[in-house]
Amino acid sequence: MLLGDITGQHVDVIVKAANSSLLGGGGVDGAIHRKGGPEILADCRALRAGHYGGGLPTGRAVATTAGRLPARWVVHTVGPVHGPGADGRELASCYRESLLVADELGARPAPSRSRRSPPGPTAGPCRRPRASRYGP
Repeated sequence: MLLGDITGQHVDVIVKAANSSLLGGGGVDGAIHRKGGPEILADCRALRAGHYGGGLPTGRAVATTAGRLPARWVVHTVGPVHGPGADGRELASCYRESLLVADELGARPAPSRSRRSPPGPTAGPCRRPRASRYGP
């Protein structure tokens, strides 16, 4: 986990909540689309024109270019609307699917440090996750 402006992170993948249209929205979603430029929107439109014509289903994740962001890719995932009857499976699917997509891209986890970490290298080795770790 990193602290700061997500649109300025030099990482392999940024994972963000998206609406099912994939065409941008408010908050973090809108900020990523604005700062990433038209390349992200073009990829999202291509996804909508292809396999996701009806929108990205809740609990699924897809990747696009990161456009003008310093990251390599953006993973978009549609979270559930919380309310009566929500059991957490769709939210768990968002996490699992995002990790699987990142793994398929060959993304490496970002080294993490808390504000309490001592200066210097990160506390431990940073290993690439295996998709099988994120099964149901």
